[in-house]
Amino acid sequence: MERSIVKNIVINFAGAIAPTFVSLVTVPAYIHLMGVERYGVINLVWTLIGYFSVLDLGTSLATENQISKARAANDDSIERIFWSAWFMNLGTGIVGGLLVYLGTFIYITHGVTVEPAFQREVMASLPWIAVAVPIANVSWVFAGAINGVERFASFNINQTLGTALFQLLPLAAIFCFSPSLAVVIPAAVVARLVAGVMLGAAAFRAIGVRRMLMPEWRLMAELFRYGRWMLLFSGAGMIASTLDRVLIGALMGARYVTYYAAPQNLVTRLNLLPVAMVRTLFPRLSAVSRADADALAHRSLAFLNGAFTPCVIVALFALKPFLTLWLGATVAAAAPVAGVLVLGVWLGGQSSILGILIQAQTNPALVAGVSWLQLPLFVGALWAGIHWYGIMGAGVVVVLKALGDYSVLLYFSRLHVWSIVRNMLAHLVFLCVALALADSISALPILGTMALLLAVANLGMSLHGSSELRAVVYGAWDRVVLAGSKVWG
Repeated sequence: MERSIVKNIVINFAGAIAPTFVSLVTVPAYIHLMGVERYGVINLVWTLIGYFSVLDLGTSLATENQISKARAANDDSIERIFWSAWFMNLGTGIVGGLLVYLGTFIYITHGVTVEPAFQREVMASLPWIAVAVPIANVSWVFAGAINGVERFASFNINQTLGTALFQLLPLAAIFCFSPSLAVVIPAAVVARLVAGVMLGAAAFRAIGVRRMLMPEWRLMAELFRYGRWMLLFSGAGMIASTLDRVLIGALMGARYVTYYAAPQNLVTRLNLLPVAMVRTLFPRLSAVSRADADALAHRSLAFLNGAFTPCVIVALFALKPFLTLWLGATVAAAAPVAGVLVLGVWLGGQSSILGILIQAQTNPALVAGVSWLQLPLFVGALWAGIHWYGIMGAGVVVVLKALGDYSVLLYFSRLHVWSIVRNMLAHLVFLCVALALADSISALPILGTMALLLAVANLGMSLHGSSELRAVVYGAWDRVVLAGSKVWG
């Protein structure tokens, strides 16, 4: 991979670490101050708001795609694309806010098992919940514009500050007032608003906005034509990624949402490297030819497997001790579920690379259709898994869904399949061995030893097979040696 791409991956990876750290530190405080059930309810509220992100209509990704192409062609339409996208998302966000007001009312009163006192607290916060939708919609356009011109450092600085605000301002409200949802939710929305304003200012600087322009119907139509497939493509995935929590809340109660969501949020943080790569690669894949995009996707998948799998192996062995230390023995009892979900995160990382290749270079309509056809099957399997096996059943179904998504995306990406599958299966064997050993070993010294042995063996296999990973490792080693020689004279 080009040095600039590797540099941007490192920037995006580093930028994702601080928000992750903030989240890990604050979750125990939220559970302690709000209680297990209140924290489960607020998770469900944010999940429901996430459903209405489909009203983005794929505009944010379409904005990033169109701006990256305009930048590569030295086109002067970047500012006009930005304002057309901004007005589109503001309008759909207002509509979404009205819909989420009604949807939250119906869901909280009829769709989930919640104490009446907590229901009243959510109802008091409904106007704030509705306002969160347009704020999120316009913020996504800001993010798409910044990433479209590859100003990743600016994006990550603002993302870190925004995450810190979103996590810390509600905590401050709890200390100053009360742990009521009627206090916590408005504080979170205010934090989102402040973060959105900062992100908007960064977008203005990144693309050189000098004045407000009225939207152009032609550009809005182009954004919608591209974005509608992004909407269908990502909308099904977004709904599928949160259905497990929703059904657990409906079938088992809000308390079990916390037991499932807290470990799930932890393992989802493992996808820092895939997220960094996706953010870096999408504008580049949008701007290059199909042949160059295919070659870049091949190299990226090999690099991701080689760099990511050793980290996931270590995480599988560290899950139970870390959960015990982080949230206590009660929540740590869900460590086997978290271990299963790790496999889904690992598969999802590879799927994300394949997904952005399809979004940037091919027609994603067929994949979007397949994703929506899969959704009813996933709902049925998830209901059955939770009904018979509880939260472990949900975890297993989620991983099977991730494997199915990977297979579909690989087929529609039109890449050379066998070399990719062979590499994936080799790494998957390591992960399955790690999962089995981590579940059967309780002694910490043995856990640490096995984690180190498996991670080193997997990294050695990857270094042997991936020239890109070798180049990164050798480059990092050369910089360490050079720095050491300067220190020691």
